[in-house]
Amino acid sequence: MTPQQLKNSILQRAIEGRLVEQRPEEGTAKELLKEIQAEKAQLIKEGKIKKSKTLPPITEEEKPFDIPEGWEWARLVDICWTIVDCPHSTPKYVQYKTDYAGIDTNCIDENGNIKQWRYVLQDDYEKRITRLTPECGDIVLTREGSIGRAAILPVGMNICLGQRVMLLRPADIETKYLRWFLMSPDTLTRLTAKQKGLGAKHINVSDICQITVPCPPLAEQQRIVAKIEEILPLIDKYDKAYTKLTDFNTRFPEAMKKSLLQYAIQGKLVEQRANEGTAQELIKDIQAEKKRLIAEKKIKKPKALPPITEEEIPFDIPEGWEWVRLGDICTYDQTKEKISKEEILPDMWSLDMEDIEKGSGKIINVEKAGNRKIAGDKVVFHKGDILYSKLRPYLQKILIAPADGICTSELVPFQCYGEVNNSYITWLLRSPYINQIVNTSSYGVKMPRVGKDTMVNILVPLPPLLEQFRIVEKIEELMPFCDDLMK
Repeated sequence: MTPQQLKNSILQRAIEGRLVEQRPEEGTAKELLKEIQAEKAQLIKEGKIKKSKTLPPITEEEKPFDIPEGWEWARLVDICWTIVDCPHSTPKYVQYKTDYAGIDTNCIDENGNIKQWRYVLQDDYEKRITRLTPECGDIVLTREGSIGRAAILPVGMNICLGQRVMLLRPADIETKYLRWFLMSPDTLTRLTAKQKGLGAKHINVSDICQITVPCPPLAEQQRIVAKIEEILPLIDKYDKAYTKLTDFNTRFPEAMKKSLLQYAIQGKLVEQRANEGTAQELIKDIQAEKKRLIAEKKIKKPKALPPITEEEIPFDIPEGWEWVRLGDICTYDQTKEKISKEEILPDMWSLDMEDIEKGSGKIINVEKAGNRKIAGDKVVFHKGDILYSKLRPYLQKILIAPADGICTSELVPFQCYGEVNNSYITWLLRSPYINQIVNTSSYGVKMPRVGKDTMVNILVPLPPLLEQFRIVEKIEELMPFCDDLMK
């Protein structure tokens, strides 16, 4: 249950008579309503308030729920001395504090607190109090926009009504009880149902006057308010704890993914097996294949990369693993095959950046070149190539090509030498370790890119080949659980 749902539940129980016990010695609401009617008649006779329009008796259909014995249903107008609308004009607010405050919809928060005041000059204030001068203890109710927010006016201020609010002056009842009634879920539902207007929806004073109110004896009203005010601070504490928990639950799946990848590349996700050989043996195979490809002129001899120093090594790796530079085990720095606009065939797969889901590298859209507006040369990639987005690398658009195709030059296709597991390298490139390197080394403000030199010099923790496969298998077994947590 969310904090707001809990609060709603408390308010609903309060106005249904289920929050505190009933006490027969406290009298009945019928007696209270008679006293209010008698005093109201006297005030009308003395000309202190205006007589309101006579409304029909309350029908059973207007009673949304049962109330305890001793309570009574009353129309809102019958338990208020008066209910008036705001002037239908915009106040001339000033940007500095004056002796005259204005209050409108924007001033009241969702808890019925006055979060800010707006200020007017004296002449504007006097123009806006011709119907009624707001006083301490009056209730201001929002009637448009965020309908149903109710605030009690404080003492010691000259206040006028701004726009989209109305003012209620409660009779001899507990003002705070009436305020919580107005903000209860059932009342908000009924108020919302009475909205009118084609543009900005609003509620009319006449509709507010007719709203039926569950009225307890006065002493019980006061006990209800006391109980609500006792509970609300606890709900506030719950709200803070709930917010922290929600934030944790939101961040946890992504944090778990990052932890899994970091454990994987540090050799902590699966056990090491001495019978699977060493990464040193794999490196010898890589070097042999590179020499063969250079001799066959299938690749150019790459520029020698600097030896790895102890100071560069970011973390410890297991025995049998080796640190290598990315450029030493793959073709990232090799010249990419390109195809001119004229040579592109309509049925070729054309991969754009927006076709790739951020974070996961999943292909979310497949288009043929014939369906795209092709401008300039494209880069050719082949099935099994690793595709790495050097543009905005923080989006982690990294994948293994499932088929041949063409793409933007912002995607770098490359292959690993020897039998290095492409999926292992792909997961490595998504790890927090690599992410920090490429994002701190990117250049460009609006469209950051990671340079080739940065990429080829990245240190790669290389496990034995069979362990690479087991690491990938374990990652792919665990990642769906993280995805389920996110859902």
